Amino acid sequence: MYTGELISLSVTISWTICALFAEVASKRMESLPFNVVRMVLSLLMIGGLLWCVTGFPYPTGADSDTWLWLSLSGFVGYVLGDFCLFNCYIHIGSRYGQLLMTIAPPTAAIFGWLILGQQMSVLAILGMLITVSGIALAIHRPKSDETKLSTKGILYGIGAAIGQGIGLVLSAKGLKCFEVSAADIFSANDHTMLALPFAGTMIRAITGLIGFTVWSLLIGKGPGIIKAFTDGKGMLFAIGAAVTGPFIGVGLSLMATQYTSTGIAQTIMSLTPIFILLPTYLFFHQKITWREIAGAVVAVGGVTLFFV
Repeated sequence: MYTGELISLSVTISWTICALFAEVASKRMESLPFNVVRMVLSLLMIGGLLWCVTGFPYPTGADSDTWLWLSLSGFVGYVLGDFCLFNCYIHIGSRYGQLLMTIAPPTAAIFGWLILGQQMSVLAILGMLITVSGIALAIHRPKSDETKLSTKGILYGIGAAIGQGIGLVLSAKGLKCFEVSAADIFSANDHTMLALPFAGTMIRAITGLIGFTVWSLLIGKGPGIIKAFTDGKGMLFAIGAAVTGPFIGVGLSLMATQYTSTGIAQTIMSLTPIFILLPTYLFFHQKITWREIAGAVVAVGGVTLFFV
């Protein structure tokens, strides 16, 4: 009971850690080279996991529909969404970038209804609205304490949120196709079923790697990719971002959609701005205000409605 909601909470923790690693790595390597590095690392990790669990280091059993939907998800969520997200981190930082990610839950809920036919109860909708309001309250700054945020950074953040919300819905659609096409490999009565979301994540990551690599080469960032792989300190942060992001975080986020609606899952995952308050205070010396504490309480209260 509440399996999807609990998995979504674990995703929030993973993405909070990922945001901290990614902010540092993307500033050192630039967004596109960093994303190429991140995709390569995540493919190696996921391939190793699948090899150990299923005996195949690749997503075997996926039919054309599975590849179509998960590739679309990889393009929208990774190539467009994550490119916007990490550029957003560069311009306005992970803390304020995560505020704009509160657009993702309603996006996921709307497209979950349009594409998957998912319905949300009145209580779940109320919980989503309260949670998003609490997050916005926590991160909002009064004018007396406000420094200018670049328009470019804000637009990147909005693009990232829309990409993440739609990408999650497309992933859920792809996994449903995957469950049918690879039923003999990922049996519901077998531990290999747990590997299904990670196999789906691998298809998304393949699309992401191709997209980021082509994009980088087209705009002359090829040398930047080579430089990124030789940046020792940057690679440490990139490894941390890959483990907590596309490996653990994204894999578990797809798993969450198997147990609850995309709108609920995305709302709980959007608690990252709350979770990130303490780490940014400790590592980046950003002070925490009473408004942020109040917002955190409201957001957590909204999430509890999903468990009623």
